[in-house]
Amino acid sequence: MDDVADEDSAPVEQRREQLAAWRADVKRACENQSPQFPVNRELKPVIEKFVLPFQLFDELIKGCEMDLNTQRYENYEQLELYCYRVASVVGLLSIEIFGHKQFVTRDYAIFLGKALQFTNILRDVKADATRGRIYLPQSELKKFNVSENDILQGRYSDNYRALAESVADRAKKFYSAAQSSLPAEDRKAMAAAELMASVYWRLLKKLERAQFNVFGSRPVGLSKPQKLALIFQFWLRFTFGAATGNYGNP
Repeated sequence: MDDVADEDSAPVEQRREQLAAWRADVKRACENQSPQFPVNRELKPVIEKFVLPFQLFDELIKGCEMDLNTQRYENYEQLELYCYRVASVVGLLSIEIFGHKQFVTRDYAIFLGKALQFTNILRDVKADATRGRIYLPQSELKKFNVSENDILQGRYSDNYRALAESVADRAKKFYSAAQSSLPAEDRKAMAAAELMASVYWRLLKKLERAQFNVFGSRPVGLSKPQKLALIFQFWLRFTFGAATGNYGNP
């Protein structure tokens, strides 16, 4: 579904129709009917086993549709709705599969989804700009005296760095909220999510060390060896009883 929304070579109305077809087919899977798309036929038994609600899939599709309709976000409230739909909802579906026991783990999924998506946004400012998209809130651009054209033309400045730092601070609050809201009873079940949080946290810290200058010729990201090292470190922590990810700390 995400690929459909991001296929800029296709007309918007065609993509909208394709997403509508996905919505109808996923609904068939959720209502014990016969889906038409092969991937949804494979998904149907998973939906049934873990009782995954259509409402969450619908929210996810709404998030994809926002990429068709919206290329600017006026404030954090609008941006966080987008982050909830495209990232937190994935978390809410995932925790049903991972097997959470406490209802409050839903808050964990919501906070972590927003943290990860904010990190993605900071990493992908340049790539998004090449497609005419600016996810950084307009209110924050004005606050830090950064123009849309600065972003679209890839002009790095002290003002942009201050803007990105402010967005990163908000992301850090979501990481911290996620870690503090995960109940001890569900920590082991959320090992995969905690690993992802650790990887994305390290990415955020790397962006921070680069002073959030993502406009160069080489993208800021984690190399495969760095990712493998994080996985190994997490495995050691998990094996010896530390089932929490290494994130959310200064």
